[in-house]
Amino acid sequence: MASTGSASTQPVPAPLPGESLLDQQFADTDVTSVRHLIVNAAREAGLVGQPLDDFVLAVNELVTNAVRHGGGAGRLRLWRAAEGLCCEVADTGAGLSRDHPVGRSRPRTDVAGGWGMWLARRLSTAMSVTTGAAGTTVRIMIQLSEA
Repeated sequence: MASTGSASTQPVPAPLPGESLLDQQFADTDVTSVRHLIVNAAREAGLVGQPLDDFVLAVNELVTNAVRHGGGAGRLRLWRAAEGLCCEVADTGAGLSRDHPVGRSRPRTDVAGGWGMWLARRLSTAMSVTTGAAGTTVRIMIQLSEA
């Protein structure tokens, strides 16, 4: 199960041209519909059970972060790689500060919010973050079981 440990800092492989299972622009009003698209696409790619639930929650947190903190909109891409099922959420916000923990530290329990990146990191096999003045791109991956 992906939720038993935190994601490695290994890079998540980029999609090859024509490899995307899903490529979707989204805005704040699209969060729920994007979540449903992810459920269906991930299930079709072979993800089931708790790993499916974990992956959908992780992606939903990243989409919500893009809407709340990254300019109100973004782009989601989903693809299958040899290593697993991968997702990228990109926004055009101002980027993360240099001291942002990028999900490496568990948020304080007495503070509301701040759990999105931490959950995404905990619920995925690998996670990489690229950020700057032009926005933030987060890629996560979850291994697909060989059933």
